[in-house]
Amino acid sequence: MLELLGRARQLGFLGPGPVEDHVRHANALAEVVEPQVPATVADLGSGGGVPGLVLALRWPDARLALVESAERRAAFLLESVVRLGLEDRVRVLADRAEVVGHDPSCRGAFSLVAARSFAAPAVTAECAAGLLQVGGRLVVSEPPQQEGERWPASGLAVLGMEPAGAVGSAFFHFQIVRQAAECPEDYPRRTGVPAKRPLF
Repeated sequence: MLELLGRARQLGFLGPGPVEDHVRHANALAEVVEPQVPATVADLGSGGGVPGLVLALRWPDARLALVESAERRAAFLLESVVRLGLEDRVRVLADRAEVVGHDPSCRGAFSLVAARSFAAPAVTAECAAGLLQVGGRLVVSEPPQQEGERWPASGLAVLGMEPAGAVGSAFFHFQIVRQAAECPEDYPRRTGVPAKRPLF
């Protein structure tokens, strides 16, 4: 795992800093969710495999989908899944999250959606809503300094979501959003629209 993540960093798929720090971040996200381990997980913008690959190894009974639209990153993820022997329960979805959210095999199929450095809150929420089952949770890595209300209840309600709290420490910060009702069929909107016309 550390070897693969080191290669991801060399390729520009992971940010700077020691690979171990990226792993710690993924494990911190997992601790937000535990002790209830989700059965199905989607990682939005999986990139270099954090947190997706780390969660797959930490939760051996979970099934994961790594959503990554960039061709080179998706190819790296697929190679990593094979090298780690995870093909039986981890799949790489090389497509836009807006498209994946309407795929019948993915729509409302996940108990957890994780996002790290994916997009602005409104875009992340809209892309996650189509994937989450009712009662499922979106857990998003957040910047330490937050200005204003980044996850307004009124905006989330349009997607059938509701804020479920924030968790933070000296090093990591996460926002939790719950899928309180089924996501309306119109969401997520077509590719690019969530970013161009954010809901909040």
